[in-house]
Amino acid sequence: MAASCYITFSTPYFALRAEDLLRQTEYAFKMVPVPRSISSSCGTALLCRCEEAEAICRFLAEKEVEWAELHRLEEEEGASFLSFFRKGGR
Repeated sequence: MAASCYITFSTPYFALRAEDLLRQTEYAFKMVPVPRSISSSCGTALLCRCEEAEAICRFLAEKEVEWAELHRLEEEEGASFLSFFRKGGR
């Protein structure tokens, strides 16, 4: 199994702000709906590589972007969005 990391946000504003700031970096990420296994509420999460997750959280904190939680989920091999997207959430 492969792990994916999800960063959740307290408000949509912070999710959008995080996306804007991270597009200016080399971090690989994608904005996705919050997985049901994390929360049943609708919302946006930032999907990233687990090896970059803590650095991304520090970067966001330095830029005064409030994030709520960091989650690590085990997923089936090949199920992660990370294998399908490029830098900048595209």
